[in-house]
Amino acid sequence: MTVIEEMGKKAKEAARFLSVAGSKKNSALNLIADALLENAEDIIKANNIDIEKGKEKGLTPSLIDRLTLGMDRIKGMADGVRKVASLPDPVGNIISGNTLPNGLKVTKVTVPLGVIGIIFEARPNVTADAAALCLKAGNAVILRGGKEAINSNTAIAKVMRNAVEKSGLPKDSIQLIEDTSRASSNQLMQLSDYLDVLIPRGGAGLIKAVVENSKVPVIETGVGNCHVYVDKYADIEMASEIIFNAKTSRPSVCNAIETILVHKDIAMSALPKIKEKLDTKNVQLRGCPVTREILGDSVIAAEESDYYTEFLDYILACKVVDSIDGAISHIAKYSSGHSECIVTDNYECANKFKEQVDAAAVYVNASTRFTDGGEFGLGAEIGISTQKLHARGPMGINQLTSSKFIVEGNGQIRV
Repeated sequence: MTVIEEMGKKAKEAARFLSVAGSKKNSALNLIADALLENAEDIIKANNIDIEKGKEKGLTPSLIDRLTLGMDRIKGMADGVRKVASLPDPVGNIISGNTLPNGLKVTKVTVPLGVIGIIFEARPNVTADAAALCLKAGNAVILRGGKEAINSNTAIAKVMRNAVEKSGLPKDSIQLIEDTSRASSNQLMQLSDYLDVLIPRGGAGLIKAVVENSKVPVIETGVGNCHVYVDKYADIEMASEIIFNAKTSRPSVCNAIETILVHKDIAMSALPKIKEKLDTKNVQLRGCPVTREILGDSVIAAEESDYYTEFLDYILACKVVDSIDGAISHIAKYSSGHSECIVTDNYECANKFKEQVDAAAVYVNASTRFTDGGEFGLGAEIGISTQKLHARGPMGINQLTSSKFIVEGNGQIRV
């Protein structure tokens, strides 16, 4: 039995205890939150090693930002764990129930998924978020992070495992694969005897590799080629503020926008205002011919590939469209189905956009940066699902459960 198979076996055993752990899960989560703060100095020291190695390897500033853990982010992690603890238990809830004509009582109830595997990249806060959510929903979890954050992830996982054991639950409820080779990732993808679901969280390449190679059912998450469409009825000042926030508040995350679409009737007045705001953060624009005609040669000519790209950086594609239908068609072609926004004061245009744009989150007059489990009141999230089965949008604790039927009788037999 390989090391990862042994981890799978331990996780399966831990999952049996977690499925009936009840309030012990909250005790464990609060102990985890306390432990993260108590051990923040050690976590930051480990994180500094990852940051230095990342800089030596030439990681981009946006990736370094995703990797970095300061005291504020560790406090945020601890707060997120406490919020998860404060949420209603998603396990054991009655979804539906009825009594059949033959007297059988049939009840459908929520249950944990079981054992969840998570493969993720350079954001070490995912270690705490994902483990907390899985634990609250009664699931054991096996985490496999990227090599860029291995020291950070190891430190966080150690703290969490010790806290879980202190609460009286199995420490193997949370496990971290410390081997960051491709082989370990492949082994996890083949662990169908032990894993109930596998969730990749990272860039398009990672998600594609997991979907194509996994023998375990996969929930796709993360790729965020998001758009803001500035309608001809838009408030230009509002549009500028939304675009600025959606692009620059944290460009390295999946709910940041990558393309703006501007109606031709408002482009002449809107684009200079939008660019003026973006220039304060030195955002590079890659625009269509009409965009460049309005804004000049400081805008790079956009290529077809730019409209497909999740830049995760201070880069933004721009296109002037003839109509709302043109904007919707563009989004349908290039969007990853994550988060899409229209800025408009027109009720009919807003409704048309909401009805016809196919994405996990559709916004009217608000930044796409709100697509987040915490912002949506879910506590934390394990990722943003861009598929339609089993879950869609921010995945909180309720999305980490399944269901089963409880059938009670008094001797009925089928004839």
